[in-house]
Amino acid sequence: MTKTDATPFDWRPFLLRWSGEWADSLPDDAGRGEADEAARRDRWLGLAPASEKQIVVMEDRLGRRMPPSYREFLEVCDGWRHAGGFVRLLAGTADAHWHDDEYGLASGYEGRLDDDSGPDQRRAAGIWRRGLQLDVESQAAVLLDPEDVDEHGEWAVYVWASWQGTEPRRYAHFAEFMRDMHRQFHSLRARPADGEPEFANDTTRELDALMEQARLEALRGEWERAGHRLDEAKEYGRPRAAGLGDQIRRLLGQAHMVYFEDVVIDPRYAPELLPVLVAEHAAQSYRDDSTLEYHLRGAGDDVLAQARATLEQVRGGTYRYTAAGPFGEAVERARELARWGDTDRAWRTLADALPLWQPPGPDLLAPLGWVADPLLGTLLTPERGRELLATPRGGQSGEAPDPAAGLDPDDLAWLADLSPHGNLTSYRFVLVEDVEPEDLPGRLADGAEAVLGDPLNHDEARQSIHGQREFSSHGDKAHVAVGRAGTRWSFVFDGDPPYFDPQRFVSPAATAGAGTRAVVVWNGLRDWRGDPFFHLSVAQDGAEQYAFTYADGRVRRTGEIPGALDPDRFFGSGEECAGAERSLLEAVTGEFGVRLPRHALTVGRLHTFTTRSWRRPPRDGEGYAVITLG
Repeated sequence: MTKTDATPFDWRPFLLRWSGEWADSLPDDAGRGEADEAARRDRWLGLAPASEKQIVVMEDRLGRRMPPSYREFLEVCDGWRHAGGFVRLLAGTADAHWHDDEYGLASGYEGRLDDDSGPDQRRAAGIWRRGLQLDVESQAAVLLDPEDVDEHGEWAVYVWASWQGTEPRRYAHFAEFMRDMHRQFHSLRARPADGEPEFANDTTRELDALMEQARLEALRGEWERAGHRLDEAKEYGRPRAAGLGDQIRRLLGQAHMVYFEDVVIDPRYAPELLPVLVAEHAAQSYRDDSTLEYHLRGAGDDVLAQARATLEQVRGGTYRYTAAGPFGEAVERARELARWGDTDRAWRTLADALPLWQPPGPDLLAPLGWVADPLLGTLLTPERGRELLATPRGGQSGEAPDPAAGLDPDDLAWLADLSPHGNLTSYRFVLVEDVEPEDLPGRLADGAEAVLGDPLNHDEARQSIHGQREFSSHGDKAHVAVGRAGTRWSFVFDGDPPYFDPQRFVSPAATAGAGTRAVVVWNGLRDWRGDPFFHLSVAQDGAEQYAFTYADGRVRRTGEIPGALDPDRFFGSGEECAGAERSLLEAVTGEFGVRLPRHALTVGRLHTFTTRSWRRPPRDGEGYAVITLG
């Protein structure tokens, strides 16, 4: 039994308003049947009220007392014309009858039931045999269910149409169904065709006032209340309601069915909304570009040209978001932070500048173009989206929200977590002190490879590796991401290294540490490809100071290793190697005051380059293979 609101529905004013709106929406010269012309003239879509005697006779014929909301409806009108867009005539006392599978749909629905089918599916399948049919002239089936009854005696309504999917849509009671048909009527008339009168009435004016209220609430940071109001206006098909609500939905992380309808084709808002729409289109590679053009129907030539140019930029990875004024300046600072992995500070830079943002017109609720930016877009999470939406902006005042929590731990130990940050079971990195990230290629690469590439995410970086044409069994050039590892440190990181060969491994610590200090870590304590291993080496001014390698179940060491990093602390008897990983990473963090940016390395984008080989050249007599792809 379903719980519903017990408040009686006031049918007469609701139906009178609906009838007047329908009559006013008709062109004067349209050809109409006699019944419709009378309804237009009388401004009344209902039939004459049913008497109590007529209702009782109906109930005796059917053997059931009618549910309250349908019974009260009959007391106002004994049938209804044009319920929504697809029910031309709705039954009154004379025409309502038990459906008894009149449309022959029962066997199809019952045949889909199996042992896993729940009670809702079984109830919906049975409606075709037991339902009370209310549609008389209709393109949709409308059935009251005498077995789906709430505590007030209301029967659920099931509506099915061939174009709306396989399962009937359920309404809690008849009044809820009729309210939705009124909304459907509005949504179908909201955009009059040529020759039809403007669709304006008390309902549309109330909804437009509601949308204006929602717009101001959204700018004050009251996004949840604003979203509910916009959803209500959207159900009635009000122009711009979906486009305004989609802005809220996209910042909450929703991308499916977000098209910024009506608003995106306005040249004032296209620079902010087009990139987001285009980026989602480009991400779905199966979509033909005509799909994008459909979502931009009604746009002028300038907006369509801008959409095509933006699509080319997005597909080429060259789109860059810009904004005007102080907020635009914050965008550039945030991008610089994000490209070196400091995504937490990048987000705070954007969020702190948001109160200074000004919209180019009334229908933009927040800056959105940055979501499509290859670097800035990765900053968005649902929590950060809620913070942005809750921040007063656009000249409105309100209470500032609590900042969203940062995403990056201030250490290295997160690398020991198998989930939810991916399978980093083997990885290696180099930390260099007092050197800028853009200078690292000059220390770790040669020639044309000593150049930073465009920022890539982890998957894109892997694809770029798979595109190389030559492979050598003795070579081990690492394709690394680059960024900042704390206040004074920079890093390169490889999350997909080959298996460690201790006999041929050459640490890059000495070359990386010319004139400074460098730390190299290669972890494979959870590597599934062979026995566990771990390497640490530290160099100062171009010379290795100390190092140790755990492999083949034993430790090899050189130099004077600080007590905090002594391998005997981590690889003593009885301790699992995998369990030592976290302790080792915590010790490196403590010794050097470094960290690695989890968010940037796992879901963000960072500059990349290819290092020199981490293996020594083959010696005389050592064989190796080189594979060149044609």
